[in-house]
Amino acid sequence: MARAPAELTIDPPYDAQLNGILAFSNFAAAEKTILQIEKLRQGYRVAGDKKGVEYCRRLALQGRRRAELIGRNKRVGLRKRLQKIEIAAWFQVWLETPDLFEEWLQLRKASAGFRNLQDSDSVGPEPGTMS
Repeated sequence: MARAPAELTIDPPYDAQLNGILAFSNFAAAEKTILQIEKLRQGYRVAGDKKGVEYCRRLALQGRRRAELIGRNKRVGLRKRLQKIEIAAWFQVWLETPDLFEEWLQLRKASAGFRNLQDSDSVGPEPGTMS
């Protein structure tokens, strides 16, 4: 059985901006989180702050790992697992090409595959599961 990823420890002063922003309970929260991380990364990059840029990368990596872990958990409903797998892919795209993420996400959200996942987000809980 896979272990939960180790909690990322963020040192001051970075902790004030980065602690608590990792949220991906649904697609809107995941998008907000990744865009916040990207905004902070850009600010750190412009300031030449390599440590800040690295913390952003590590936070996104932790988000991806957590989403993957939930996506593999058979005790979680199928719909939620599929959504977490999708969100893990979002984090991966950001990790590989952060400067292109927003444009990629707009294209992804317009795709039929994503619309099917999003539609499943608006219906009630799966039969036999608790929400």
